[in-house]
Amino acid sequence: MSLRVLTGIKPTGVPHLGNYVGAIRPAVAASAADDVESFFFLADYHALISTQDPVRVQRSTLEIAASWLACGLDPERVAFYRQSDVPETTELTWLLSCVAGKGLLNRAHAYKAAVDRNRDEGQDEDAGVTAGLYMYPVLMAADILLFNAHKVPVGRDQVQHIEMARDFAQRFNHVYGEHFTLPEAAIEEQVATLPGLDGRKMSKSYDNVIPLFAPREQLRRLVFSIVTDSRAPGEPKDTGGSALFQLYQAFADGGEAEAMARSFAAGVAWGEAKEQVFERIDAELAPLRERYQSLSADPAGIERILRVGGERLRDEQARPFLAHLRHAVGLRDLAAVHGGGSDTGDDAAKTAPPAFKQYREADGRFHFKLVDGDLLLLQGEGFESPREVGRIVALLKSGAVAPRVDGAGRVWLDDAHIGGLGEGVDPEALLRALERFTEDAE
Repeated sequence: MSLRVLTGIKPTGVPHLGNYVGAIRPAVAASAADDVESFFFLADYHALISTQDPVRVQRSTLEIAASWLACGLDPERVAFYRQSDVPETTELTWLLSCVAGKGLLNRAHAYKAAVDRNRDEGQDEDAGVTAGLYMYPVLMAADILLFNAHKVPVGRDQVQHIEMARDFAQRFNHVYGEHFTLPEAAIEEQVATLPGLDGRKMSKSYDNVIPLFAPREQLRRLVFSIVTDSRAPGEPKDTGGSALFQLYQAFADGGEAEAMARSFAAGVAWGEAKEQVFERIDAELAPLRERYQSLSADPAGIERILRVGGERLRDEQARPFLAHLRHAVGLRDLAAVHGGGSDTGDDAAKTAPPAFKQYREADGRFHFKLVDGDLLLLQGEGFESPREVGRIVALLKSGAVAPRVDGAGRVWLDDAHIGGLGEGVDPEALLRALERFTEDAE
């Protein structure tokens, strides 16, 4: 399986230049890699937590879908869908809710912030807090785990949600067998951030943004309104801390940026510099703007793209995976309890494939084990990090590294001791069980 990267996009209206440079442009470029399987979804269920205006939800969904398509996202190459078009997400949310610890949900940042705010204002702790806000981390986990994503690009404020998704997945795996990949947060340390019109970070909350698809003349007016200092033409100007230079640098290539830096040092007039910044930005955005206008004028066309994307995912992945999970938790055909179609009792134990289980002991260390029915094949050591356990399990399942068993029954991967054979288990039984994972993958 190739690397799976899943990106959720909350419908919040037309994006601005900061969104484009910091998120949209790099994500679209990364989705073109041959070894990456990309999933992009419009998080309209999540939008309902913060707004009860149905017209706004609908309009924002259209605007965001048109924006990403205009910026080059290829729905033929990536999975591009609307969250609400994949109802398996909400069913999985319930399955995960049944293993999610309430104590962990109590510590979610958004919920804690709401509670703290109510306390400060002398209100009941849960005043105005909806179950949707409280359960947000479980819905987000379902988005990720439904497609067993490996990486989820997020800002640092969202890392906690990825860790919670890992926790829910581990608990489910421990109870019902190995079903979920443990996702990891992909944090880009060098994410480009753009200054706004006033020099602060470009943000709608500061009302200092430049809309991504602003008409040419509006774009020019906004660029010319960027705050600069009082240095006159002919006076050298600093590039460091200059919002104007940072904007130019975000759109220019290396040679163009160096030339602009020399112009600053030579004392370029602010008006001339702003004209150059405007023309360079518009050169990149003009074709995107035209494409956005064309897409926005055809909402039925965007609707078809989203519905096709959602149906394809449901047919190929979501429906069969949910059927597998339903069976795992016991939501099964009752007619199969008796007779030749039985998949319970001893017959089920004989035919069920080997399974890895990951869990955390009371000492705080993370463990894994490989079982075949009631037979313990491999008992893993305790590790400090769940990621290390996930890495070892992934290596064992992939067959990329063959385990070695010493005379004392201890199991090694390369030079690392990872666990020991179960009582009475011979090395060949362990290897045969691991071979079944690679056979199933084929």
